[in-house]
Amino acid sequence: MLGLPSPRDEAWRWSDLSALPALAEASPTGGVIDTSGFWLNLGGPRLLFVDGRLDAGLSDPGPITCGATGVASAHALARLATGDGWALRLGADHAAAGPVEIVHVATGGASHLPALIELADDAQASVVETFVGDGWANRLLSIRLGRSARLMRSARLLQASGFVSLRDEAELAEGASLIATVLGAGGQGTRIDAAVTLAAPGAFAEYGGALLARDDQRHDAAVAVRHAAPNGTSRQLWRAVADDRAAASIAARVEVARDAQKTDGEQSLRGLLLRRTATINLKPELEIFADDVKCAHGATVGELDARALFYLESRGLPPAQAKALLTRAFVADALGRIGEEAVREAFAADAEAWLEATL
Repeated sequence: MLGLPSPRDEAWRWSDLSALPALAEASPTGGVIDTSGFWLNLGGPRLLFVDGRLDAGLSDPGPITCGATGVASAHALARLATGDGWALRLGADHAAAGPVEIVHVATGGASHLPALIELADDAQASVVETFVGDGWANRLLSIRLGRSARLMRSARLLQASGFVSLRDEAELAEGASLIATVLGAGGQGTRIDAAVTLAAPGAFAEYGGALLARDDQRHDAAVAVRHAAPNGTSRQLWRAVADDRAAASIAARVEVARDAQKTDGEQSLRGLLLRRTATINLKPELEIFADDVKCAHGATVGELDARALFYLESRGLPPAQAKALLTRAFVADALGRIGEEAVREAFAADAEAWLEATL
């Protein structure tokens, strides 16, 4: 039994997990996989997983090891991600040889894969994951960052159908930095979960992205950032776009412990409805027990500005191009924190392709 959570649970009230039992019982089709269009060719280590299994012949793991990770979680979906996975462990003052690129291909059914990123003091890494195909890709990622370590993590959710569920569990030491960006631009349903703890003074975490939904698609994100030590900084910046009868839901939470004085936490949640039949749910939360903090949150949902559309059309832009231009600008700031230019451009191209197919 999967033991899936119920919508009666507050943390899952916007999630639609109804497709998961059938996906769990289905079998992957496998076959010849053409992955040539999915790689960004960043020049670093690369891994290809097909239905959760490593394709060693098309992978170049470099410092990444594949096998038992020792990672486990009590999370409702992530607890299923057991067995062999991948691990990136870097020592002090060690950076990966170019950005790490991981492509996950689903051919039906369900795959559950654990992963570990462990960076020692002052180590740096960048990891880009791409999800394509059709099926249920369920992933658990444990992140442990040492003092002043820096990790940039990006995820492209481009499956044509099915479901992608991500669970990140991160702990940051003194002065460590985590920047995570997620783009949902495929046709799959999603559940994006993260629990990030700033465990020591001066840590920095930024978690966000863009969720683009159309037809009857459902995107759901739930991210909690806990400040457990002083002088920490966190940012959560999300943009959601919904068309047709789609729904995008984002719950962003900041928790500030009693001893986490001088915390700086900010949330920016914005939704754009392309049609009034679509739905966007935004839920920013602040739970603060310290008394010397700077925390702010904002949440807005609306439609494209009619005056801006009129201005662009009066300058000769067709209505569809005017809508695309404003929507592109709305999404762009959620993708701007990606460090590598090639990765940032790829994410922008994915968003552009979604807009061209939608507007």
